[in-house]
Amino acid sequence: MSAMTDAPTSWLKPLLEPMRPALRELMVTSLAINLVALTVPIFIQQVYDRVVFHAGMSTLQGLAIGVTVLLGFDFALRTARSRLMQRVSLHIDVALGERLFDKLMALPLRRLETRPLASWQALFRDVDLIRNTLSGATAVLLADLPFVIIFLVTILIIAPPLAWVFLALLPAFLALAWRSGAQLASSGEKERALMSGRDGLMAEMLAGRGTIKALDLEHAIRPLWEERQAATIEQSIERGMRADGYMTAGLILTMLSTVALTGVGALLIIEQQLTVGALVAANVLAGRLFGPLGQLVGAWRSFAAFRQSVRRLGEALALEEDRRDSGIARERPNGVIACEAAVFHYDPKLKPAIDAVTLTFPAHSLTAVVGPNGCGKTTLLKLILGLYRPETGRVLLDGADIAQFTRRELADWIGYLPQECVLFDGTIRDNVAAGSPGASEEAVLRAARTAGVHRAVVDLPDGYATRIGESGGRLSTGQRQRIALARALVGDPPVLLLDEPSSSLDRQAEEELKSTLLALAAERTVIMVTHSPVLLSVAGGVVVMEGGKLAAAGPAATILPRLFAARPAPAGVRP
Repeated sequence: MSAMTDAPTSWLKPLLEPMRPALRELMVTSLAINLVALTVPIFIQQVYDRVVFHAGMSTLQGLAIGVTVLLGFDFALRTARSRLMQRVSLHIDVALGERLFDKLMALPLRRLETRPLASWQALFRDVDLIRNTLSGATAVLLADLPFVIIFLVTILIIAPPLAWVFLALLPAFLALAWRSGAQLASSGEKERALMSGRDGLMAEMLAGRGTIKALDLEHAIRPLWEERQAATIEQSIERGMRADGYMTAGLILTMLSTVALTGVGALLIIEQQLTVGALVAANVLAGRLFGPLGQLVGAWRSFAAFRQSVRRLGEALALEEDRRDSGIARERPNGVIACEAAVFHYDPKLKPAIDAVTLTFPAHSLTAVVGPNGCGKTTLLKLILGLYRPETGRVLLDGADIAQFTRRELADWIGYLPQECVLFDGTIRDNVAAGSPGASEEAVLRAARTAGVHRAVVDLPDGYATRIGESGGRLSTGQRQRIALARALVGDPPVLLLDEPSSSLDRQAEEELKSTLLALAAERTVIMVTHSPVLLSVAGGVVVMEGGKLAAAGPAATILPRLFAARPAPAGVRP
């Protein structure tokens, strides 16, 4: 339990551990920069006190040469610190970006579906915020802040009577910075939530742009968009007004400190307790002292946002993953699939999507899963594939619970053609080979031929090197489905799951797919969800789902006549 409680924040320390030498170098460099910064106010004091009133030209020349050399050294130090910060930024980007990507890829599908898309996308913005905080202006401010004490000590040395002015103003700066951070953090969190809702709606609009255009749904979507956009803008304005108010208060406080310092210093000069040079130097040092404190007013919001990002990423990184490691090397399974009293809910308040289903799919068979819409057919396939985990019961592959297999093993052994075929920007070859990393050219060609897409591909000007565009937008729906089928076959899996494989095919293509399925079932277990009479005609077994329950299962010759008893059997379906 404690590990889970600490997870939202404890993950960052090991990530930064390799950067300890760089962070130590950063602090040493910042110390040197702040020590060099003392040269300017000391130079000013000496000019006023020793050069102006005593006409010490040789002293002026010596001071000018010394300051010039030190300023050159300051330039070199600042350049080195900038390069160091870039190195830290690169490390954070690579390490944290890769870790978050790996985490998202390892999360169970059901976990990914429980949050809107915009919520997962926002985590990468959190990576950017953490990187900018740890390697940007905020990090430089944090590195410089401890050395403010150097300027206070210097003021105590060159202008002791003015030190109490600084000490009196210091709590005011700290209180303003703390108050601004608390207020702006709350406003920023509200703004982020509203932006996430707006961005989620935009993602849905873009994903469904074809439907929106076809049905002219602008009039229905616009009010919802305007409502979320207005709420986001309103919260952004409120947060901006608060931020501007605190920044203005910080600026006024800085100017008041200058007025107070100059006024008190003038009285001390009149009373001959302070020199003019010491007052001018103290004013310069005041800028270096109050500058970081004033920046805290604006930076405190960044600190609060940084903490929130660290917490959100920590919570995401602590989520349960799919199994990554296999205990032993396993042989290629024969392909016997069995469900034992499997139960699965999408929502505990609703009835089960899969309700105590027990059935077996023999090896080297072709089984059709049928039933009305919403009866659990697709959910059953996802349970068999291991994308969803049954709450009770289990799914077996050759008698072994699939929960003990890794995601990679299941993907190698079980090919899957979803109802909505998703391809990725790249070439046809890339998309087919994605189903089996490292697939040979022969394997890609064999899968394409088996899927019936090879002839269409070779007729293209660039063949398998043809780029298909975002989501395969340059291809027809039927071509995308065939390429997705080739992707499922490229690894030669012993089990093949097909969800409405003929939904985008014409009658001739269906007949070709029918022959393909018969050939595939001779060597592997094929389970297909279909309503196609053409494909049902070659099924050896039929499983009937109804309301998440198993209504019937058995040989097609027995089940199909009963299934269509109330109406004439579709043409082409065997009685």
